[in-house]
Amino acid sequence: MIQSFIHAQKADTLLIVDDNEINREVLDHIFSVFYPTEHAENGKIGLDKILACPENYCAVLLDVVMPEVNGIQVLHRLHEEGLMEKIPVFLITGEASDAVMKEAYGLGVMDVISKPVVPYIVQRRVNSVVELFRARKILGNKVEEQQSELLVQAQKIIRLNEGMIESLSTAIEFRSGESGEHVRRIHDITRHLLRHTDLGDGLTEENIEHIALASIMHDVGKIAIPDAILNKPGRLTPEEFDTIKTHTTKGAALLEKIPQLREHESYRYAYDIARHHHERWDGRGYPDGLKGDEISIWAQIVALADVYDALVSRRCYKEAFPREEALNMIREGKCGVFNPLLLDRFFSVEKELSRLYSPQKEEN
Repeated sequence: MIQSFIHAQKADTLLIVDDNEINREVLDHIFSVFYPTEHAENGKIGLDKILACPENYCAVLLDVVMPEVNGIQVLHRLHEEGLMEKIPVFLITGEASDAVMKEAYGLGVMDVISKPVVPYIVQRRVNSVVELFRARKILGNKVEEQQSELLVQAQKIIRLNEGMIESLSTAIEFRSGESGEHVRRIHDITRHLLRHTDLGDGLTEENIEHIALASIMHDVGKIAIPDAILNKPGRLTPEEFDTIKTHTTKGAALLEKIPQLREHESYRYAYDIARHHHERWDGRGYPDGLKGDEISIWAQIVALADVYDALVSRRCYKEAFPREEALNMIREGKCGVFNPLLLDRFFSVEKELSRLYSPQKEEN
């Protein structure tokens, strides 16, 4: 609060703009006991002073009839610069016609005071407005400080929530005998495809970040799958495979039951991805048999990223395939049917994606 008060007090100089020296001295005599004062003998000089350092002035006392630039012209320029809301301006003039007053008030002048001035009246009217502006600045600074503090707290909460999401997803991967790096790679592949190809057209950077975060929850439903099936090293029976397939619907149902997550921007993407990342372009996937563009582009991307990562990584039931063999398997449709456009964009950036697995390979 003290810092806000000091900041507000910086604007402590009263500027008197009048071409008549006697008028300037009269006003100076009235106000110099309250403020440091500056004089300008015409509108141009006064305008130049204000525009050079608007933060210096707590108020401007402005005559109307002056050479070079008159008071109304000064008001127009200050209005254009947005300064009338920041510096209280008072017209002190012997030309207080209805037309002048109407135009002045329309431009945002605080008050129109007729000459000759009555000292205690002009003093009271000006001082009251200056104190009001100072109080408003102090309050405004305090509100800005509080908003900044709230923003910092909100960012901390967001990071905490995202950390909890990552921890849950990683824990599930460890449970299925996989490295926690799997979810991080799915995140990075998803984000890269949306950022660096036209698959992300129409999405903002914020959308892409939310989708990438949502992608790490794609297998959250595996928490409901028995260990004996989840970590079985050999081929699954049809019944066991049917059980595995339920991780899509169970994952979506689990996400739906977390109130805090439902308030997160990533929720709608996470729900869709968890439920639909095993749908196929030809409609032969599960659980809903979606086909073609019925499947969201983010669910399609995560599905391909999941297959790619599974092929080039070691799993409890297999060794990692060599990169070229894995790419041929995807290209030939041995691991599912994918959107041709998605495949084209994937292969166009796959060399960059492969660095997630073997950083030194691309250097040699």
